[in-house]
Amino acid sequence: MLSHVTLGTNDLDRAVAFYDRVLAPLRLARADWNAEAGYAGYAVPGTEAMPFWLMRPIDGHPATVGNGTTVAFEAPDRATVDAVHAAAMEAGAREEGAPGLRPHYHPDFYAAYVRDPDGHKVCCVCHRPG
Repeated sequence: MLSHVTLGTNDLDRAVAFYDRVLAPLRLARADWNAEAGYAGYAVPGTEAMPFWLMRPIDGHPATVGNGTTVAFEAPDRATVDAVHAAAMEAGAREEGAPGLRPHYHPDFYAAYVRDPDGHKVCCVCHRPG
């Protein structure tokens, strides 16, 4: 369905430091990084696909956030959602919704929401029963 997701950043070093910590519980690691060119890619180690990218905008304008935009990472279990949320908060995220069930989506929708240092809304979700 999706090939990849890219989030714009105005401070690549800060964004990389944040996502290195936040994506580790999901087994996603930085697989490509070119600070001079302004990008970093994340992948599951041992795979070729890099589904998540951070990038300074190619057009040279400042990166901005989308109103109503959320990037959601799927976790294998609720403990991983908790770990991602904790890592994000320790790395400087702004709280947007503590880990918990959101039964208005479906009975097993367990998620946490944060804003990354650039203001992007990021979710970690597990769809499996507890």
